[in-house]
Amino acid sequence: MKETRNILGWLGMAEEHAITKELEGHINEIVKTVGYFSDAVKAYLNNDLSAKTIAIENVKNSEREADVIRIRITRQLTEGLLMPPDRESLMKFTRTLDKIADGTNAAARLLGFIDHRMTDDILKNLAISSELIVKSTAKLHEAIQAMNKNDAAKAMLDCEAIDRIEHDADDQKKMLIEAIIRAKLDAISVLLIYNLAETMEAITDRVENVSELVNQLVVKSR
Repeated sequence: MKETRNILGWLGMAEEHAITKELEGHINEIVKTVGYFSDAVKAYLNNDLSAKTIAIENVKNSEREADVIRIRITRQLTEGLLMPPDRESLMKFTRTLDKIADGTNAAARLLGFIDHRMTDDILKNLAISSELIVKSTAKLHEAIQAMNKNDAAKAMLDCEAIDRIEHDADDQKKMLIEAIIRAKLDAISVLLIYNLAETMEAITDRVENVSELVNQLVVKSR
């Protein structure tokens, strides 16, 4: 039977352990970023503007921490004299992963400008959109954990699930925009909530982009 090499087997043992640990830390922090954004949405839905402000600040701080981890991973990957294609792939992976946190922070900033309460239809669809972001990020977390454990089958199944969630998020964005149109809001409110709908859907797109890279790394390891 052919032995499958480790996903990060092209690294030295010590380097592999360090990078794997940093990758786990990076996705853990991004899950926190998304969780804080979900908290902000829930606070807005409950008309708790104080809690919303705190959650948005948590999103910003968590996004910064994710960026610090990304920089640390990049530094570790560039310390050596050689730069094989696998290293470049992992750097791309890290940058793409970090964009999830960036997009979440952008969505949180938009939410911060929305103080007055929208219609019940908008609120319902906003909640569903937020839940899809949490769901897709959690599934990506599972995929990366499976990748790090060299469980290619599990990683690929998780990536398939992410693709389905992304399609759901596309449909959900349309439903949210339809609710916005029916609400007949003032121009500023339309601008803010429409851009929030677009930004939230873009987060699931970024999750899918990372899942595609997970698939590529899994295939390389086989």
